[in-house]
Amino acid sequence: MRVLATGGAGFIGSHLADALLKRGDEVIVIDDLSTGSSQNLNPDAEFHQLDIRSRQAAELVRRRRPDAIVHHAAQMSVSRSVREPAFDADVNLMGSINLLEAARQAEARFIFASTGGALYGDADILPTPETYPAWPVSPYGVSKLAFEHYLHCYGVQHGLGYTALRYANVYGPRQNPHGEAGVVAIFCLNLLSAEPPTVNGDGKQTRDFIHVADVVRANLAALDSDQRGHFNVGTGRHCDINTLFEMIEGRMEVSIGKRHGPARPGDQRTSVLDSSLIAEKLGWRPEMSLEAGVADTVDWFRRSQVAL
Repeated sequence: MRVLATGGAGFIGSHLADALLKRGDEVIVIDDLSTGSSQNLNPDAEFHQLDIRSRQAAELVRRRRPDAIVHHAAQMSVSRSVREPAFDADVNLMGSINLLEAARQAEARFIFASTGGALYGDADILPTPETYPAWPVSPYGVSKLAFEHYLHCYGVQHGLGYTALRYANVYGPRQNPHGEAGVVAIFCLNLLSAEPPTVNGDGKQTRDFIHVADVVRANLAALDSDQRGHFNVGTGRHCDINTLFEMIEGRMEVSIGKRHGPARPGDQRTSVLDSSLIAEKLGWRPEMSLEAGVADTVDWFRRSQVAL
């Protein structure tokens, strides 16, 4: 299978590119390296440094005619989307539509990295299923949901095959610790630097944390299926930020402590996803426990010394 992976130098995208190459697929990577790293690129992938909003990115899709596009390139910060909603929409919606129209012309299946918590907000059903009303409270969530509707439209109008994967909070090796998203990586960076991290708010907000290896398996399952629709990808377990910090601090074997700052605009209080639908339709279930995943991630950061 020929797969075009956007964001393939980024956190999730690079792990996915590795997995695709390992199983024998041909991989084409598009990444503008604005947040991704050339160090994450697999040398066996065909790499193009391009912005997904560009004419050149769409032309590459039409010329190379991949069997599938797996789309992870995005503006991924909720708080930045609140500050810069037009930028968020330009990248996450207009950039994605640019690729989608090219995918239609190339007859490529489209796998989209969407979001779970940012779509459902503070739901009163936990874990939250896909049937729960999606009323995002951040521009980031709005742009992701809007593009899911474009996928549905293209499926109806043009017969395009697609799957939208609504991720919980993804963490793991290679996550960028220098941005505003990715609390596990940020905590690892702080602790390696012997600097107490700042927790947004009281730290009692909860999230469904899922390891990148499980997310990669969900993408492979979607690629190998003809199922259309949107699916939650989470563990069904939520953990508060204070407890998460204690787990990471314990694995680091340090005692540095943390600070508390103001809550971030656009953040919800609780998020945990019901992933029973993807289990039923695609046979996917999470395999990595939070304890094992945190240990794997902390150990990777300690080995790589990326913070130093």
